Amino acid sequence: MASFNYIAKDSNGNEFSGVYTDIDSAGALRAELEKMGYALVKARRQDSAARKKSGKIKHTEIVAFAYEFAGMYSAGLSIVRCLETFEEQTENPALRSVVSDVRQHVETGSTLKDAFEKYRSVFSDFFLGMVEAGEAGGKLGETLQMAATYLEKQDDLKRKVRAAFAYPIVVGLMCLLIVTILVIFVIPVFQKLYGQLHITLPGPTLLLIAISNVVRHYWWITLLAVSLIGYLGRKLYRNPVIKAKIDFFKLNMPVFGRLNRMVIVSRFVRTFAMMSSAGVSVVEALGVARQVANNNEMCKIAETIEKDIVTGSTLAGPMSRYSIFPPIIIQLAAAGEEAGILPEMLTKGVDFLDSYIDRVVKSLLIKIEPALSVVMGAVVGSILLGVYLPMFDYMGHVK
Repeated sequence: MASFNYIAKDSNGNEFSGVYTDIDSAGALRAELEKMGYALVKARRQDSAARKKSGKIKHTEIVAFAYEFAGMYSAGLSIVRCLETFEEQTENPALRSVVSDVRQHVETGSTLKDAFEKYRSVFSDFFLGMVEAGEAGGKLGETLQMAATYLEKQDDLKRKVRAAFAYPIVVGLMCLLIVTILVIFVIPVFQKLYGQLHITLPGPTLLLIAISNVVRHYWWITLLAVSLIGYLGRKLYRNPVIKAKIDFFKLNMPVFGRLNRMVIVSRFVRTFAMMSSAGVSVVEALGVARQVANNNEMCKIAETIEKDIVTGSTLAGPMSRYSIFPPIIIQLAAAGEEAGILPEMLTKGVDFLDSYIDRVVKSLLIKIEPALSVVMGAVVGSILLGVYLPMFDYMGHVK
């Protein structure tokens, strides 16, 4: 299958351009356009390098697409016209190509959900589930608006979590940069000086000199080792057994374990609440929420809850057996089931949980900043101490 940039004419002779994906040849493209009442004027095959170069679609662009689609559809525009308008306005070639392909499939009689299906990795299981629920229930505008709100909240949550991890990463990289400069440029100077002075070097200094020699003369081995470790790490992460252990560690790791648990619960519960409010059955909503949570431990919990609900249990009952769910979520789930407003109560609970996550992130940053500064100072100080130890010994002998 290939992608083609094309120019075509409608029945009035007006020319327009677009991108058609997953089609065998220009002849097949001509036939598809003729089915829609258009005449192909020019077609050019996209090469894989060009598609790869323009293939980046940001999450914020998906949020904007959902909001604009919901607004235009609620204003009375047809699905095709909504897609055409967004196709004309978007500046991202990759997103324009996707929207163009979706529009073309809708024009040939496909449902909106089926048209989005092959772009599930771009729009997510949740988005497709909401589109399907909206089409089935006749309230596509409402479900698109809900999906846009959900995606925006998820994006905000990701930014908060990223903020918690950004500072340690930046400090770690700065520490690595400083250590690298010391090892490559500073230690060799002192090594040469100590060699000229014929000073007996202590163990820490000898170790630093050995590390410096390895890094300077065999840097390619270090680079190869890092690349190999990265490659093997990605391969191992795809292994279900390894991924399950990593997911378990994420929920129980020191310092960040509690934050990870809350983030996963927030993602799971908000997805379930949104899907339920759109009219999706409890079992189907749990299935989508399980996929969105993207954690093996949460998937196991969700499967158990799903089995209990199929046998006639409430939602709050099975949830109460797992400590991963905060008490407020369980209490609001029970109250919501009793009052018949489960999605609304769960949404309120998740909003509170997200606020708590924000406070936890800020608290973690306050605690991490001084600790990392101490660690960075200790690492750099240890290296400098190892470098200057022979000098101190030499000065003592001179006196």
